[in-house]
Amino acid sequence: MATTLVPEFTALTAVLPSERLLANGMAIPELRTRFRHIDNLRNVRAIVMVWFWTLALMYAGTHLGWLGLILAFILEGPMHARFAILMHESAHKLLFSKKRWNDLVGKWLVAYPSFVPIEAYRRSHFAHHREEFGPEEPDIAFYRGYPCEPRDLRRRLVRDALGISGYKNFKALLMALASTTSRSLARRILFAQAAFFALAWLTTGRWWSYLVFWWLPWMTQWRVLNRLRAIAEHGGMMRSDDRRMTTHHVTQHLVSRLWFVPFNTGWHLAHHVDMGVPWRNLPAFQRELEAAGYVTADITFASYRELWKSATAQRAN
Repeated sequence: MATTLVPEFTALTAVLPSERLLANGMAIPELRTRFRHIDNLRNVRAIVMVWFWTLALMYAGTHLGWLGLILAFILEGPMHARFAILMHESAHKLLFSKKRWNDLVGKWLVAYPSFVPIEAYRRSHFAHHREEFGPEEPDIAFYRGYPCEPRDLRRRLVRDALGISGYKNFKALLMALASTTSRSLARRILFAQAAFFALAWLTTGRWWSYLVFWWLPWMTQWRVLNRLRAIAEHGGMMRSDDRRMTTHHVTQHLVSRLWFVPFNTGWHLAHHVDMGVPWRNLPAFQRELEAAGYVTADITFASYRELWKSATAQRAN
């Protein structure tokens, strides 16, 4: 049985540098400018639509009976994924071309409403990009230990689904209020949550709509989606200068893109080859990597289900 998810060395074709790509996989300067273009207006629309659908689901959940309530609760999990990816864009300074607007909107309309201290996230996330699986890797707990026994992953996902993992995160946020170094940031996040609470109440006419359709999905199903996505990005990989050994590549399908890898975040290998490419341009950059022979079928999972199945293969003795 497999003991790693790292591709075989024979599958990693040595094709770089090429006429259009540098040795590290980034596009040559003339092309890189095009790939790194930020579409400000379309990102404004993305943020508006995320807020619209989040509040629309809350309204439907409070006015369409039990079926509407259940469906709205389930569908708010993917809305958390959308907030998270837009926050990720802002952390990379790719949400808006002007830093002031990137940070202001990224904090107050994306990160803080989704419980993320983006200032701290940006520092740790850049450490992740400097060297995946390196000594400063902030998310190593999500990535190591794969492949694992199926029961091990089930146990982790059940813990996520029951809110145990979410409780630890929420408790850390509340405890930050007692810390002189993090109190100010925690207050900003809680202020944003209070504003969200008021907006949800105003929109739905129900005081409990924020708790049922935002806080509770964040505590439970978002944890499941986030763990599954993290495994699909780097689970079972290894420290290397070759990004194909640190980051998975998975064929994208409509359902997965709608459910937990929105805004092209499923093109994660392309993102790690050049983290300066905004989400809208990742598919084009991905095609460039494929055309060069850097990304091939031999290192591509046909679906997330196939990847998770490989991630729960029994370890060899």
